[in-house]
Amino acid sequence: MDSLHAIRIFARVVETGSFTKAADTLDIPLATASKLVHGLEAQLGIKLLQRTTRNVTVTVDGEAYYDSTVHLVRQLDEVNSSFGTNHARPMGKIRVDTSASLASSLLIPALPGFHERYPDIEIDLSVGDRTTSMMIENVDCAIRGGPLYDDTLVAKPVGGAAFMTCASPGYLERYGTPQSPLDIASHHRLVGFVSARTGRLVPATFGEGAALVEVVPNAFLTVNEGNAHLAAGLAGVGIIHSFEFKVRPYLASGQLLPILESWRPAAYPYHVVFPQNRHLSQRLRLFIDWLIETFGDLDRKPNRPVPRL
Repeated sequence: MDSLHAIRIFARVVETGSFTKAADTLDIPLATASKLVHGLEAQLGIKLLQRTTRNVTVTVDGEAYYDSTVHLVRQLDEVNSSFGTNHARPMGKIRVDTSASLASSLLIPALPGFHERYPDIEIDLSVGDRTTSMMIENVDCAIRGGPLYDDTLVAKPVGGAAFMTCASPGYLERYGTPQSPLDIASHHRLVGFVSARTGRLVPATFGEGAALVEVVPNAFLTVNEGNAHLAAGLAGVGIIHSFEFKVRPYLASGQLLPILESWRPAAYPYHVVFPQNRHLSQRLRLFIDWLIETFGDLDRKPNRPVPRL
């Protein structure tokens, strides 16, 4: 029996919680995965996994065995992937997860520069506004914004994204230009955005410190995806409170106009995160360093006085 292959399969079953998902991510038949893990258990003389008709759970011995072997599997994968026609050049695939807005506005436009620097590294990009389970979906790293709640992940700051409040010229011509956040709350329509992580409506934050003001969206439309939120602003549905990197091209073209610039809040923090027990391959380290280098200037918010009510 190929013990290393069996250990790799066992590790993926633990991480995904399923023989089927493990077999899919490793591109092997389900029967092969099950047979090799059974063989590993027989060789060790212990029960690693508890199987039922509905799920797979890890035994106490299985948890200890996983903790003792997972880093060895990662290191072996890295050694194997680092050798090829020219092992001095970093190569292999990185699976990255990020939001649709960040992918379309910043990451994808910048990736040609990464490819030019590291032509043998492939990027498998998973795009969506929901928070994925990195272990289950075999994600190497993710770019996430806002507070971090998962203490099983290592986080490195990437940069801060500046906020911008804006509306279409047609909307402002029809309804006028608000002079303060309270003006929005009383006399204007603010397009709602629902967090994919919490499922809750996100209030728009204006100003900082003692001048902090939160406005609850009050337009007839609420969305749960960044591109749809932008489309609502372009269509004149209402005012949008979004990231500057997202609306910047439309400000330049005049399709959106900035408002309440003296009320811009603190930058929204972004991090690149990866599982604690994930061995950092050379290619992943290079990608993370490139992210920090490339996105470190996300916050282009100009210095301005803090507004007072």
